Amino acid sequence: MLDVDFIIVLVYLALVLVVGLLAGRGIRSLHHFSVAGRSYSSAVVFATLSASFIGGGFTMGNAEKVFTWGIVNIFALWGFSLKEILVATFIAPRIDAFSEAISVGDIMEQAYGRVAKLVSGCFAVLLCAGIVGAQVGATGYIFKLFLGIPHSWGILFGFGIVVLYATIGGMKAVVLTDLLQFVILSIGIPLTLILGLYKAGGFEVVQAAVPAGHLSFLDGKTPLAFVSLFLTFVLGETLVPPYVQRLLIGKSAAHTARGTLLSGLFSIPFFAVTGGIGLVALTLKPDLDPNMALPYVIQQVLPLGLKGMVVAGIIAVVMSSADSFLNGAAVAFSNDVVGPLRKRPLSDRQALFLAKVTTLMVGVLAIVFAIKIKSILDLLIYAYHFWAPVIVIPLAAALFGIKARARVFLSGCIAGLAAVALWNTLLNAPGGVDGLILGVLANGVVFALVKKWDR
Repeated sequence: MLDVDFIIVLVYLALVLVVGLLAGRGIRSLHHFSVAGRSYSSAVVFATLSASFIGGGFTMGNAEKVFTWGIVNIFALWGFSLKEILVATFIAPRIDAFSEAISVGDIMEQAYGRVAKLVSGCFAVLLCAGIVGAQVGATGYIFKLFLGIPHSWGILFGFGIVVLYATIGGMKAVVLTDLLQFVILSIGIPLTLILGLYKAGGFEVVQAAVPAGHLSFLDGKTPLAFVSLFLTFVLGETLVPPYVQRLLIGKSAAHTARGTLLSGLFSIPFFAVTGGIGLVALTLKPDLDPNMALPYVIQQVLPLGLKGMVVAGIIAVVMSSADSFLNGAAVAFSNDVVGPLRKRPLSDRQALFLAKVTTLMVGVLAIVFAIKIKSILDLLIYAYHFWAPVIVIPLAAALFGIKARARVFLSGCIAGLAAVALWNTLLNAPGGVDGLILGVLANGVVFALVKKWDR
């Protein structure tokens, strides 16, 4: 990267750090650390929610999979978009019933008791660590390609900034930095596709250059395998801790619902754009490492100065997701795991300190995830297995006002985990259907049956 682009990236990183640190002033309790006063409008909810889910997996990971598989991955990712629209329609309008909650565990405790809060907290930490791990891996690729920094050092430098401001500033820092990051990424990513198509010679040239199957709906996948992947994205991040926190920070349920709907609609063209960049990369360099598809296009097509701005946008993409899941993990551990295990409640000061320490711990765990699994999008799907088969069904039921004893909740959780283990590990996912789907179904069936009998 030329010096001017390097300077632009450094200035951006410094700006994000300063904004995040300044936002941390005045935070004295876990409540403010987690939901930041519940004072945000629908526009802010839209921007921060969008910045949170558009992380390394849905940008670099999507470009990687479209480079490898074709546009079928874009269609599969629209399962996530559908999920956001459904949450905005059916879940967000009900969130006022949980005005005192600051986490998923608080919602689960109201419906199923303290054990459910503890279990939810444990799985929330695992899920958040896995998803942060995807962003950690993306950070390493970005710094290696653009700044010439070794992968491991790139992770430590870029991710270290996120951990620092997320630890000090909590949700307020996350929201403020998300607003800045959302503006940059919503301009920089589409601009990369436009200039990439121009560099490649236009859409017709790209269409002729890529394998024919890449532009087909299924590209060799069976309909069953596609439905499985689509449903994985519908269910995988449904009501994960950072998104539930976004439902809790709005001024009202109406603001929350409107912001969530706008975010879901925004994701539809955005996923098409990041996937399109994967096709451009395939046209320009067919033998490229698929993980480098999006960074390579930026490197090749953007002029001096503009390249630095877009690289900053890519870093924003990663940071905006990582900080949210770090905060989600910290709140889950301190409020939902440690809280139920103590006879005496933590003081505000103790709970806040624990949340900050947890942010650091999850950062380390996320690096372990990132080293274990190289594909960014594969890492996201791996992390989903710690959430959807265990938590989604009882959490959705709780949000709709359904209550039950802890044994009902635990029966569904055990059935979901057992189904995933049996299907994926012992049977090796027959027909290309992921065990996550079977786990959610098993959880739902057992939850309903045990609740019916448990009178």
